[in-house]
Amino acid sequence: MKKILTMLAVFAGLSLSAQAEAHKILFFSKSSGFEHDVISWKKGQPSFAEKILLEIGGKEKWEFEFSKDGSKFSPEYLEQFDTVIFYTTGDLTTPGKDKQPPMTPEGKQALLDYVKAGNGFIGLHCATDTFHTTKDGKVLSYYENYGKDSDEFICFIGGEFVSHGAQQEATNRVINPNFPGYENIGVSFTLMEEWYALKDFNPDIHCLTVMESNKLKGPMYQRPDFPTSWARAEGKGRVYYNAMGHREDIWTNDLFKNMIIGAVKWTTGELDAEIPPNLEEVAPGAMELTEPPAPKKKKK
Repeated sequence: MKKILTMLAVFAGLSLSAQAEAHKILFFSKSSGFEHDVISWKKGQPSFAEKILLEIGGKEKWEFEFSKDGSKFSPEYLEQFDTVIFYTTGDLTTPGKDKQPPMTPEGKQALLDYVKAGNGFIGLHCATDTFHTTKDGKVLSYYENYGKDSDEFICFIGGEFVSHGAQQEATNRVINPNFPGYENIGVSFTLMEEWYALKDFNPDIHCLTVMESNKLKGPMYQRPDFPTSWARAEGKGRVYYNAMGHREDIWTNDLFKNMIIGAVKWTTGELDAEIPPNLEEVAPGAMELTEPPAPKKKKK
């Protein structure tokens, strides 16, 4: 009888471990800067991106809270979530273009402390176009790296938006096919997207994909290959970033959806992965930037 009970306990354990963990996730999409169409609320309805996340949540048994209200950020508010997803632009401590309630400086610090204490953060697409490094109230040149002098959020997320050219196809090499969500992509993938040029990478990031940049049209891409998705540790917490997510067909693409699912499972600790720093190894010229072309002189 004891043997039978032990076997039942083992089977029960296997059954429980096979079930997806229920997570509560904050999707925050305040746009103090430019607001992307995929996260725009129209007539009080969830945005396109939020509808996709609701589909994912239904399958994975996850609960999402959608918000553009920065004033809610506090230790007490954040502690209810297992991970936080940002699709944001601009200085979130200002009302900005969308006029949604801004964060306080204390709210911004609460987010950083929340992750450092052992929680998760996911940045998508324009999250690197958030809290730019400034001096005397002005955003510093897009064509310089600032390293340790960068805004603390830039150091936290792992890189900063420079600019982007026309939407076009780009090939990304998969660096770590063992990371959650990346297992079935293959050695590379090519997609049409609004590809961000990025700078000021935190040297401790673990690059997951690297874009073959100089094959693209546009001066901002004429530089050595640079990462487009990565992971890093922040204290006891986990940070993930993916530069994709501008176009609706990216959100409906299983490749991108699986990346998001994997990111949630990794940032919540449901799944583990080794993330040693590898920027210098896999994208050694990533910090090199191309100066913008000089403006043409007007003919007299």
